[in-house]
Amino acid sequence: MERLQKILAEAGVASRRRAEKMILAGRVKVNGLIVQRLGHKADPRTDRIEIDGRVLDSPEEKVYYLFYKPVGYLTTLHDPFGRPTIARFLTAIESRVYPVGRLDRDAEGLLILTNDGELAARLMHPRYHVPKTYQVLVKGLPTDSALNRLSAGGIMLGERPAAPAEVALVKKEKDRTWLRMTIREGRHRQIKRMCSTAGYPVVKLKRIAFGPLSLGRLAPGTLRPLRTAEIEALKKAAFYTKQDKSRLGLKQEFPQENQL
Repeated sequence: MERLQKILAEAGVASRRRAEKMILAGRVKVNGLIVQRLGHKADPRTDRIEIDGRVLDSPEEKVYYLFYKPVGYLTTLHDPFGRPTIARFLTAIESRVYPVGRLDRDAEGLLILTNDGELAARLMHPRYHVPKTYQVLVKGLPTDSALNRLSAGGIMLGERPAAPAEVALVKKEKDRTWLRMTIREGRHRQIKRMCSTAGYPVVKLKRIAFGPLSLGRLAPGTLRPLRTAEIEALKKAAFYTKQDKSRLGLKQEFPQENQL
């Protein structure tokens, strides 16, 4: 038996906090009865759980994959306009998985694929500061001042400034420059917007690391299941609490959420 909001979060319906709001709003039923108490527990394997009239599927075994998204494909499983998506590369996976975060169609690199909704939400949420590292080719030759501006934070992206980033110059090529950038926010097209605002538009973008995982020698369009140690490292990177650690069977201590 587990708390209802936890069941909804692990099923990928919503974050735990949003799931709590759904329960309080009377949108969730268990065995035909509306539940509006946050302490209510249920068994997702045997109880009939409904959200807005839709029955929640029985929980699947959690699976985790590392995928190299090639250029030219959308980070989605279906596109109403018929454009190519990453779904064509996932036919060998029996479980229904979802990408953690996105990469633009003209970008490439590391994607995590999973049906673990709670972990995916934590990895994507800026609260947990999970780093994402990119190889970035930009037009022009950035000055030290420009690199400092990118790393210091404060570049306005809409109504909010970007947080500080780790930026290193890798190599200069005539009128273009390779950078290595690590961010911990993951806002919409953040790397491209930051570089463009600084005066150096992005030509190529490749994600090479996500938290403790690196792309390694994986070829474009291929994937592999994560090893047990890699899954545990991902969960630790998402700053699970001590209580979560006990539930997940993690062996080592790691920071509490209130230490962020």
